[in-house]
Amino acid sequence: MAFWQNDRRSRSRRRPTNNPPAQVESFEGRVLLAGVTDDGSVIDQNTLNSLAALQEFASIDGTGNNIDNPELGSTDEALLRVASAEYEDGLSSPAGADRPSAREVSNAIAAVDSLAENDRYLTDFLWIWGQFIDHDIDLTENADPAEALPIEVPASDPFFDPFGTGTETIGFNRSISEVDADGVRQQINEITSFLDGSVIYGSDQERADELRTFEGGLLKTSDGDLLPFNEAGLPNAGGTSESLFLAGDVRANENVALSSMHTIWVREHNRIATELASEDPSLTDEELYQQARAIVTGELQAITYNEFLPALLGFDAISEYQGYDPTVDPSISNLFSTAAYRFGHSLLSPELQRLNSDGSVAAEGNIALQDAFFSPDELIGNGVDSLLQGAATQLAQELDNQVVDDVRNFLFGPPGAGGFDLASLNIQRGRDHGLPDYNQARIDLGLEPVTSFADITSDADLAARLEEVYGDVNNIDVWVGG
Repeated sequence: MAFWQNDRRSRSRRRPTNNPPAQVESFEGRVLLAGVTDDGSVIDQNTLNSLAALQEFASIDGTGNNIDNPELGSTDEALLRVASAEYEDGLSSPAGADRPSAREVSNAIAAVDSLAENDRYLTDFLWIWGQFIDHDIDLTENADPAEALPIEVPASDPFFDPFGTGTETIGFNRSISEVDADGVRQQINEITSFLDGSVIYGSDQERADELRTFEGGLLKTSDGDLLPFNEAGLPNAGGTSESLFLAGDVRANENVALSSMHTIWVREHNRIATELASEDPSLTDEELYQQARAIVTGELQAITYNEFLPALLGFDAISEYQGYDPTVDPSISNLFSTAAYRFGHSLLSPELQRLNSDGSVAAEGNIALQDAFFSPDELIGNGVDSLLQGAATQLAQELDNQVVDDVRNFLFGPPGAGGFDLASLNIQRGRDHGLPDYNQARIDLGLEPVTSFADITSDADLAARLEEVYGDVNNIDVWVGG
């Protein structure tokens, strides 16, 4: 669910530990935090015993998970190919040279006709959590501008070519890559592939250390118990300015809902570290940090597997854990990160609600999505409570082909002044990465190919638009078809 383009290049407040714990919410009978005990404490005696028995903790950069292949799933490894690479020249040239421009496809397929909330009563937390954990498992940055792959804008596009010049483009750079043993271009995942809390703690030691106080196992915060600021000038989406927050992942400032999620997990780490110190005052800063990190990682995994994935895929979609298998490659696949997991972009609403605990609109009012990007001042002035209350209440949009204007025409700014089209980005990124077309991807994954546009969707109007823009059912961009 990544939004960041590098070429531009619940807890309301952390409570003192002597306060009563917050009520734990449940979903279809499943406890939100799987490790919560009957008295509300996250840390029971079994957990404390397990932590005490640990001889080592997960590395920051993901190495060492597999003893025989310690680099698997670690930082700066190539994205996995589960479907064939279909570069135009077989090696590196972007796929889809004979397809219409990504913006033309976006205009034909992704423009919003009318807003439609999902009918499963899933709230904005679905896409916020989806984006949060996406930023825990994959990051593929853009390369040098010398590898530009601009998106052609159709003449007289109302947003990006209002004067009808026919020469406008949307800036786009190809992803950082390497060449494999066969000379084929492969893209790099710069962070760990594991659901290991790197979104909170970082994927490299420099960032991990900068986020710590080195006292009591705590992570740094700023006034209001918000995220710390980027005083060290570390790499950050949106630039290295000290006015932006610093978190484990560089994209934490992308939107205020995401920043709020980052905030409550830093608070959760510090709450747990404080409780651990109370249980055992002899623990060192390092022990408190690592033990709290291990618990938080378990919470992230529990929420993802017990709540998020069942809500998204159904309760029977996830098979039971069969034990550790050293032959499994845990790397994130190119097809997943560049196409399949970008489903969440259709879930976004044009406005983020900000509500009080009684459900009334907060004094600061709701915020337009297009105003929510790289806006730490919104959280500095108003905190995270009302945003998270709103996210837990507002229904997400339907999972479909439509992407709201706030990210299809105004992502990161107005057209001509930094604005971007997220749907076009998804399509162009798939071509940049040499992803196969939709039918070839189906074949590669063991599915039957479709033979008509009506096989893709039961919506006759959408099928007609797909046929009009693509012409050939065997040449559809995989993000669009999937």
